[in-house]
Amino acid sequence: LLVYVDDVVLSGNNFSEIQIVKQHLHQKFQIKDLGPLKFFLGLEVARSKKGIILNQRKYCLELIDESGLLGSKPAPTPADPAIKLHADHGSLLNDPTSFRRLIGRLLYLTNTRPDISFSVQQLSQFVSQPREPHLQAALRIVRYLKGAPGLGLFYPAENHLRIQAFSDSDWATCSTTRKSVTGYCVFLGKSLVSWKSKKQSTVSRSSSEAEYRALASLTCELQWLKFLSDSLFVKIPAPFSVFSDSQSAIQIAKNPTFHERTKHIEVDCHLIRIKLQEELLHLIHVPSANQLADAFTKSLYPKLFLHAISKLGLSNIHGPT
Repeated sequence: LLVYVDDVVLSGNNFSEIQIVKQHLHQKFQIKDLGPLKFFLGLEVARSKKGIILNQRKYCLELIDESGLLGSKPAPTPADPAIKLHADHGSLLNDPTSFRRLIGRLLYLTNTRPDISFSVQQLSQFVSQPREPHLQAALRIVRYLKGAPGLGLFYPAENHLRIQAFSDSDWATCSTTRKSVTGYCVFLGKSLVSWKSKKQSTVSRSSSEAEYRALASLTCELQWLKFLSDSLFVKIPAPFSVFSDSQSAIQIAKNPTFHERTKHIEVDCHLIRIKLQEELLHLIHVPSANQLADAFTKSLYPKLFLHAISKLGLSNIHGPT
């Protein structure tokens, strides 16, 4: 049972039980049964025998229209990797409210569009004092969305209950603070169920430390997913496979001895070692070319970007706009 104000979603694996709950609610309140779920809080649900697709096409088209870009040429990627944004470059916007509203709407769109997560995360840092380059970068994201507003997450009807996760970091990517970016994505079978793109809260002294912090963040997420699946009585076999392209971060996690190289890393980051000992996760090295979390840590050129998002389980059932 999912409730938001006066909107309610009922789900379950027993149709008769769902009907009983509906009848009980109808006795207590005046309700309107809209049938199978198709639309909820801007999220559209399309289902077939093959599975379910979640997208925000209507919401996305409204955003494009509001930005005045319905007739614009689509951009190949959400961001130009050749452009680096700064907090103090360019003229301040006369009306920052419209920029903040646009970023807020883009943030909500990342619920079904992981492909724009990194770009939106980068721009959300500048909402207090947005400048002209920040607005142009935000409008580029909108032009990218124009190319496929109906793109969404596909969850196949037949899927393996096995978790695989990819962790990555871009070291010292912020030119102002030199903080790194954590990126990860978690798959249940072939379905993307969790992802993150976020600037780390502290400065890492090496790329190994940045990668290790990203692994720590992912470990916390996997622990939460384990609690969630257990509460739903869904048995997901452990250990979970965690892929990283940093051999040094993997070795730090597996090495039980604290030494000069790692003692400055906060103790809570060493949660990874505990979960390795508990066999919650298993660390595996993956070549950088096969790192699926790459698009969550940096801007990529079109060929690399398309390769990265093609592995995320996104699908589009709508024709081009």
